[in-house]
Amino acid sequence: MKIETRNEHFEPPSLLGTILRKLHIDIPLFIGLLLASVLSFVILYSAGSQDMDVLIRQAERVGLAFLLMTIIAHIDPYQFKRYSTLLFGLGILLLIAVLIMGEIGKGAQRWLELGPFRFQPSEMIKLTTPMMIAWYLAEHPMPPKPRQLLIAGLLIIIPTLLIAKQPDLGTALLVFSSGAAVLFFAGLSWFFIAAIITILSALTPILWHFMHGYQRDRVLTFLNPEADPLGRGYHIIQSKIAIGSGGIYGKGWLGSTQSELDFLPESSTDFIFAVFAEEFGLFGGLSLLTLYLLIITRCLYIASQAQDSYNKLLASSLSFTFFVYVFVNIGMVIGILPVVGVPLPLISYGGTSIVTLLSGFGILMSIHTHKKFRQHS
Repeated sequence: MKIETRNEHFEPPSLLGTILRKLHIDIPLFIGLLLASVLSFVILYSAGSQDMDVLIRQAERVGLAFLLMTIIAHIDPYQFKRYSTLLFGLGILLLIAVLIMGEIGKGAQRWLELGPFRFQPSEMIKLTTPMMIAWYLAEHPMPPKPRQLLIAGLLIIIPTLLIAKQPDLGTALLVFSSGAAVLFFAGLSWFFIAAIITILSALTPILWHFMHGYQRDRVLTFLNPEADPLGRGYHIIQSKIAIGSGGIYGKGWLGSTQSELDFLPESSTDFIFAVFAEEFGLFGGLSLLTLYLLIITRCLYIASQAQDSYNKLLASSLSFTFFVYVFVNIGMVIGILPVVGVPLPLISYGGTSIVTLLSGFGILMSIHTHKKFRQHS
């Protein structure tokens, strides 16, 4: 009896491919984040009055953020789901602790000091809220029923109100949008979306009553910044002047007069896009938006390839939240949204925001690369 054997062609995986899979780094997303970070150093050098200390401090924070992203990318996505409730509960307790004994600075109570560590618990909530909502909805059939929507809505509103109480309207908006995004991607019907918008619109007078004076001023300034050009409207007017003076091609690197002459406040943080647009013009601004679009597209691709409901909802929410970051910052800088203090993601100077952002990207890489790793195992 003749036994035939089939000689299958076996091609061992490349060394580079093996290393990349073990690092759990998604290369297209990593390249986009790296390009944005390099661009951040370029524009911060100009916006920060060519101060090398600013770049050194930012480099330390970015390096720490990328290291944390790599560590998080190594964690199996199952662990995120397993500890979602614990992390969310811890975040809520820390927000309550902020209101009781948080450090007050610039009229807001947002920071906690634990020994040598000083941090904003609201940054943690940006990640744990979508994790919690995704965990809850993934345990039930989708699209969610009214009872699930009510419970999920309460889970979103609680941290949002605690952060707004600090007060930090910008972060509260981001937390709310991250949770609402999970509901949307879970299949929330347009009827419920229209109902929610109607209810929120009807509650606007009540919301206005509970807003702080400076928050009301921001809304009024958004509607008519020229009413107080040397006071409340100064920021947005100077921002528009910077963007408009850049024209199509810009004034060139280090050519921002609005920043150099100190006409533009917060030039290295909230209004850094105005500096970028003045120096690199319309084409430069469109190039930055294209880079953001590529990053968001890759994130949504990762979400579409996720293997279960929890990972799909979480990845989709993190992708949408990054989009909201970009939209809100650029919107307020060009004057189509009120000023709410949201930095330009990956570009603005800052520590906690970049750490939170790259931690979210680490979760996305974990969701994608662990799936690929199992497929090749």
